[in-house]
Amino acid sequence: MVAALSCKRLRPDVDAVYLELQGREDITDPIYQEAPVSQDRVIIFDTTLRDGEQSPGASMTKEEKLRIAKALEKLRVDVIEAGFAIASPGDFEAVKAIADTIQDSTVCSLSRAVDADIDRAAEALANANSGRIHTFIATSPIHMQHKLRLAPDQVVEQAVRAVKRARNLCEDVEFSCEDAGRSEIDFLCRIIEAAIDAGARTINIPDTVGYAIPHQFAETIRQIIERVPNADRAVFSVHCHNDLGLAVANSLAAVTAGARQVECTINGLGERAGNASLEEIVMAIKTRHDVLGVHTRIVTENILSASRLVSGITGFPVQPNKAIVGANAFAHESGIHQDGVLKHRETYEIMSAQSVGWHTNRLSLGKLSGRNAFRSRLEELGIQLPGEAELNAAFARFKELADKKHEIFDEDLQALVSDTLTEVVEHVRLAYLEVGSRTGEIPEARIVLNVDGKEVEGRAQGSGPVDATFKAIESVFPSNANLQLYSVNAITQGTDSQGEVTVRLEKAGRIVNGNGADTDIVVASAKAYLNALNLMQTGAHKAHPQAAGV
Repeated sequence: MVAALSCKRLRPDVDAVYLELQGREDITDPIYQEAPVSQDRVIIFDTTLRDGEQSPGASMTKEEKLRIAKALEKLRVDVIEAGFAIASPGDFEAVKAIADTIQDSTVCSLSRAVDADIDRAAEALANANSGRIHTFIATSPIHMQHKLRLAPDQVVEQAVRAVKRARNLCEDVEFSCEDAGRSEIDFLCRIIEAAIDAGARTINIPDTVGYAIPHQFAETIRQIIERVPNADRAVFSVHCHNDLGLAVANSLAAVTAGARQVECTINGLGERAGNASLEEIVMAIKTRHDVLGVHTRIVTENILSASRLVSGITGFPVQPNKAIVGANAFAHESGIHQDGVLKHRETYEIMSAQSVGWHTNRLSLGKLSGRNAFRSRLEELGIQLPGEAELNAAFARFKELADKKHEIFDEDLQALVSDTLTEVVEHVRLAYLEVGSRTGEIPEARIVLNVDGKEVEGRAQGSGPVDATFKAIESVFPSNANLQLYSVNAITQGTDSQGEVTVRLEKAGRIVNGNGADTDIVVASAKAYLNALNLMQTGAHKAHPQAAGV
């Protein structure tokens, strides 16, 4: 029998309402002084680190997850789903590290309705200031018959047992009906009532396969809340996938029907077509308060920095026309639009660029600028470095970049600092690169790598300069890995812009993302490839987290 792990205290602003529902009046302690959740408050549950990581190639190291978790805490996300603790030792360590560190957000771990999963989640959350176990089981006929191979009565029994076990280990328990979007409403009402009686304080209704249509999904939520006798003892949540491009619309429709928690991810990251986008959910709620009548506690000015961090770590670039955080989200090309915005911004902008973190991005720093000016600009951008050693390293990189590039932009600093904070043991690093590419001739690369302190030279030809460079690297340091993705993005405008390259390598089912940035795109490519090789060598990789999920 596993000893009870309390997951420590509940989040005051999210959970004081639950204490009251349970008849507890002991909220005079300072930790419970914030106002309880009201019916016009929507809880933001971010699952970038769990469901977002299920995107093929989006796996993250523990250190990268911790950086994103801190950004989410700064964003004032209510609940951070840190991972699936039983999926692997790496996932367990990541959930534990986040639970041990984060103070202002609830830290959550997913678990199937299985004893071992629940126990492992509780163990990872043992030191959390505020912890939550999120347990789930499939409820649709197709899942129960073909995946679980259980009768409905057995599914209800397993759900109740799982919730009770989780509640004995952690005060805050969420229960999800996997594939609720294709489940029968009568069965949903039955299992939800039983889960609430067993101790679940949050009930999640996921549209796991992105099947729902907004008006139909809203009606499902409305019926469940009306028909479940003990619905007033839980907060109802939704978790929508984007297979039909309706994840955000379905989530907002559910809010109008009474859902008061929305599960979402930064940049809409997630399996297949992704999840509901946090930035779109939050800004729709903020911008259309007149219609939705609810609010969140998100500090919207931190949205853009969180988006860039997730994009850089996962290697999933944000498309230029992406709402809120895309490069063109506040750009105006049409002369009519430009004229209108100049006369009155609200003629063509329904929100200000500054409200989500966009601002004048030109940095008046150069190679003669000092460390204090550099530090001040990082602070303005909300970038925190652990200590003086990291600041010195970032400043040295800044000086190198200033010698190559006349104007330094905020995006340059984001990439520069991200590169500095990437904790990778460099078994192999670039010492020298020479590439020849002429019309009518086969490109050739000559490279010198420092491999564990010893310089080794290699040469290779390829279909282009980048292909030749990668083959030259492999001739010196063979990996036998498959190149799954090669992506190039200009960090800023202009021909002297830094190129940011993402390289995704796969070997024996394990996937790593390497990143590199430089004003020379071939050099950036070499850096990204070597970064991926080093990650693979140091074990900073993982297989796809899990097949199951909500």
